[in-house]
This record gives sequence, structure tokens and C-alpha cells, in this order.
Amino acid sequence: MTVARIALVTGANQGLGFALVEGLAARMEPDDLVLLTGRNAGRVTDAVSRVNQAPDTRSRVEGRVLDVTDAAAARRLAGELGTRYGGVDIVVSNASAMLTPERSQAEQADEFIDVANGGAHAVLRSFGPDLRPGGRLIVVASSLGTLGHLDARLHPLFDGVSLEQVEAAVESWRAAVHAGTAEESGWPRWINVPSKVAQVAAVRAVAAQRHDTDLARNTLVAAVCPGLVDTALSRPWFEDFSGAQSPAQAAGAVLDLLLREKVEPAAYGELVRFGAVVPWYDGKPPRQRDQLLGG
Repeated sequence: MTVARIALVTGANQGLGFALVEGLAARMEPDDLVLLTGRNAGRVTDAVSRVNQAPDTRSRVEGRVLDVTDAAAARRLAGELGTRYGGVDIVVSNASAMLTPERSQAEQADEFIDVANGGAHAVLRSFGPDLRPGGRLIVVASSLGTLGHLDARLHPLFDGVSLEQVEAAVESWRAAVHAGTAEESGWPRWINVPSKVAQVAAVRAVAAQRHDTDLARNTLVAAVCPGLVDTALSRPWFEDFSGAQSPAQAAGAVLDLLLREKVEPAAYGELVRFGAVVPWYDGKPPRQRDQLLGG
């Protein structure tokens, strides 16, 4: 069957990822294909069924099992799409792992880093080369992902560096977390902060290499902050959800960015929140109490 456009979302069984699949399936065309991916086959099947039963679904929706911590699996899926369809048009790296206040940060570090950072690196490496002209490759991050949220001593690890250097910095940080030396080196106690900075730095590193070619082809590589979303991942960290968005509400601005006809050059390679660029050097290192409360 001929497919006009292909969209793929990771971590899409629930929450924001599921809402993005729903939104893409409602806003794309009937001959387009939306791939809902997750690492649990049963949950993927259930989620695809729910989207396909929705009354406003227009596009075809299929499921794929993908554990983003398995870089080889990501490469295989990208290769499959490249062979069958000549590439992919929309890719959203959304997968994340649960982080809770009840367990120590060191105890949770490996899974969280492997999914949030290793997964983003795998998506950028695997799907970036097969992004078709006019494509969109987005990493879901956070407004905490700006460089100013880190101690100034750590800035050279993430500013103006390559993807390989970002990966090395992440592994150095991981080792410091396990060694109990992270805080004395300037790393925030809440591991979500350096993880998000590293995600945005990875996007910036890849975008720096592709900038001119991508803009000439109306192609976007960027990070996105969806704002505070009421999900199982957010609930342990925030006391007041009165201003939080539902996943469907949060998906709106992200979908607008993905489906916008023309790329805004100022947004290329940047962190975008509700359509506006969040400056890379913004932010300040969080106080330890605030970072553990999600403030």
C-alpha cells in the first residue's frame, strides 16, 4: 500500500505520547501512517486499538514494539522504514522512565538515563539520516533543559559540542552519581535536570551538523517543552496540578510545531515551548530543596 507520510512516536502507550499519536491520526491524511511504539507488546496493541476506535481518527495507525534503550532495535526499525517507504516524515522521541521521590536518585539513575538520554540519542542517530525532505524530528524535553540550570563548571560539557561528547558527558555524570561525587562536582541532585539539559544539548549537536541542508529542505530538528502535563510521571513531583494540562491539551502545541507547513528558522535546533524559543543560556541552578520538589 502506498503511504504518503509516516509519523513515529516513541513512548506512546500512554500520557503525552499517546495523545500525540491520537492528534497525528486525527490531523494527518487517510493515506498517511502513524506508528505507535512502546516496549510492551500488549500495551502497544491495546493503545493502537483505542486510537483506531476513536471517531476522529483519519490516518492508519499501526503499532511497533521498540525499546529505545536498544540502539540496534532502533536502527533496525529505521532501516525497515527506509527500505519499505524511503524514510520517515515525523519522529517524536518521547519515551521516559518513572522517577519517584521515595527512592534514591542513584538507585533510579540507570533506567532513567538509559531511556531519556540513551533513547533520545538512539532516535537521533537512527532516524535522523532517514528523515525525508520536509520532515520533523522532535525530542520531548523540558524548560529545565537550558544550560543555565547547570553549575557554570559543567557548561563546557554541553555547549557547542558533538553528540559523542554529549554522550561522554552523560556517562561521566552517571558515574559520579553512582560514586556519590556528583553534587561536589556541581551536578544537581535531581537527575531530571542534567538529563533534560543533555537531551537539548544532543538535539543542538545533531542540528549543528545538519542546519543549512535541513533549512533548505524545510526540515526541522528541535527539542520541545510541552509544559506541565498531568501524567503518572509528573504526579510524584508536583503538589499543585491546578494549572497543569491534560495530555491532549499539551499535545496541541507540539502537533502545531510538527504539522506547521514551513519551518521557522529561529526554532531550528532549539528548545521550543508553546511555539516560542527558550534561550539555551536561560535558567539558573535550582536549590536542592526546590529541585527535589520539582520546583
